[in-house]
Amino acid sequence: MLDRDGFRPNVGIILLNQKNQVFWGKRIRTHSWQFPQGGIDRGESPEQAMFRELHEEVGLMPEHVRIVARTRDWLRYEVPERYIRRDARGHYKGQKQIWFLLQLTGHDWNLNLRATNHPEFDAWRWNEYWVPLDVVVEFKRGVYEMALRELARYLPRYDHRNRYLRSGMRARDHEHHAHDHEGEHGPYDAQPTSPAGLELPPGATFEPDPQALQPAPDVKGKHAP
Repeated sequence: MLDRDGFRPNVGIILLNQKNQVFWGKRIRTHSWQFPQGGIDRGESPEQAMFRELHEEVGLMPEHVRIVARTRDWLRYEVPERYIRRDARGHYKGQKQIWFLLQLTGHDWNLNLRATNHPEFDAWRWNEYWVPLDVVVEFKRGVYEMALRELARYLPRYDHRNRYLRSGMRARDHEHHAHDHEGEHGPYDAQPTSPAGLELPPGATFEPDPQALQPAPDVKGKHAP
């Protein structure tokens, strides 16, 4: 579904935790990082598309978040021709996006990169609000900067008081949650195992493709003379 100028309607999602850090996802099988985003289907409102994409890409439901703000108008970026399918060239030009700023009201463990059979990300982390744009694919960087600047004024006030007390409570909760999950996936705060050659930033959680973890079939002796 393209508009008359060749732009496909799309939504972008900036998801905040309680420290005003943002969800930062690593595109599956790549070294690039980005915010969740996706197309608006025919008959959908931007808000409906946002909630659908939020579940498909991050595994969250509407009850896990609160809408803080959205961009006033469409933000556009053009896609270089080399990234456009040959049969779409001349018609498709890029994306026009409405960006939403969301506050996570659920918990980190509500996030699930494998909520569907077509995941967009294989690792994620909480990052400071002003994300490093040099790890974003180049043609999206301008829109990212525009969205972050427009929505920054709506950031919830982060209360730094009693941060040491809250830190101690988080540490105890963290320890309790780790104890509950020991033996199932290992310690809760264990460093993620990443594929060879992939260096994840501190605090990132890697969720590999389950099929890639399947043991190779035992074929020893199958073709023995």
